[in-house]
Amino acid sequence: MKLLATSSLGAFAAVALMSGAMAETRLTIATVNNGDMIRMQKLTDDFTKANPDIVLNWVTLEENVLRQKVTTDIATKSGQYDVLTIGTYEVPIWAKKGWLVPLDDLGADYDIDDLLPAIRTGLSLEGKLYAAPFYGESSMIMYRKDLFDKAGIKMPESPTWDFVADAARKITSSETYGICLRGKAGWGENMAFLSATANSFGARWFDEKWRPQFDQPEWKNALSFYIKLMRDAGPPGASSNGFNENLALFNAGKCGMWIDATVAASFVTNPKDSKVADKVGFALAPNTGLGKNANWLWAWSLAVPGGSQKVAAAKKFVAWATSKHYLELVASKEGWANVPPGTRKSLYANTEYQKAAPFAKLTLDSINSADPAHPTVKPVPYVGIQFVAIPEFQAIGTAVGQQFSGALAGSSSVDDALASAQTIAMRDMTKAGYIK
Repeated sequence: MKLLATSSLGAFAAVALMSGAMAETRLTIATVNNGDMIRMQKLTDDFTKANPDIVLNWVTLEENVLRQKVTTDIATKSGQYDVLTIGTYEVPIWAKKGWLVPLDDLGADYDIDDLLPAIRTGLSLEGKLYAAPFYGESSMIMYRKDLFDKAGIKMPESPTWDFVADAARKITSSETYGICLRGKAGWGENMAFLSATANSFGARWFDEKWRPQFDQPEWKNALSFYIKLMRDAGPPGASSNGFNENLALFNAGKCGMWIDATVAASFVTNPKDSKVADKVGFALAPNTGLGKNANWLWAWSLAVPGGSQKVAAAKKFVAWATSKHYLELVASKEGWANVPPGTRKSLYANTEYQKAAPFAKLTLDSINSADPAHPTVKPVPYVGIQFVAIPEFQAIGTAVGQQFSGALAGSSSVDDALASAQTIAMRDMTKAGYIK
């Protein structure tokens, strides 16, 4: 009898252990290898302590690779990932295809109405949220105040491209490149920067009949200006530099100016990351006097793929990572200046954040001034500033980005790169039925 009882107890324990194992939910999260996302991974003990039945598995990828893998995964319904890091471009397109789970029920304390309207609108379809913003951004100028003072130059709050180019050449030295700009090929890498820049020069991707516009003078002016500026005042090998590479250069004191995502502001002013943290100033992205600054609108966001078998657990994680609580958690560990920016009204109303982040107002102004519905000087049939919100853009944008990166590297001329871009875009847009 005693042996039987022991045996029964062992069997009961085994069943209990099996039930516990079965109750455990493993979430695979695909994310980008930037500073804010890496910081989030280090802070997830806060989440797992509150949700001990959920285990997190991270897949951290370079930006271009992330986009490729996540797009392939969701389009083929292979289900490798339970939480996706995606951007403002993908969300409405994928939501319309039924590829994403709605996120309008992230809990009573989530406060969805606290999300900045510009960011929330870009992540919604027909008024319903399909991705929760981890951080939002526009773009702006980050510059070395000490180098400007030494050269006797004063940065205006809203400078022109001519001013930026002239200043970059003046502050270039044997120790410092005058300016660092994206050159790495990719629709979300060099083409994010170049599309926003081209908008400020009066260029557009397509006219009202969806005909590509790379054969027009505005694109030639924009691309020629960029390449000449980079050759005169930029770093060597710039065609390989994206956001992360330029951030590293700037933080090492190698760049006098950098025009890129507003989210970088907390990193370039953090003494833990930046050798020039106390020397950085900020200004609006440049313009040419035509009424459009070269600033974009973006949010890296967390989404749950449609058809997922782990929706409840995935939503719990998404709600945690994009909550007010998470901002407070980062502030308690890293200081208010380092919380993920650009998502919540309450952050920009927080006096502690305003005091800690000298870039806060400019970031908010840049986000609020971005107008995806009217991105260009001339009329266009599309929505989007640094991208065109159609499914075909991802492939076209990357192919065009490769041509422009090649021109920067010197493997082709500006004219040849633009001609190739026109051919690529015409072919793909005709094939997709936009051009009759």
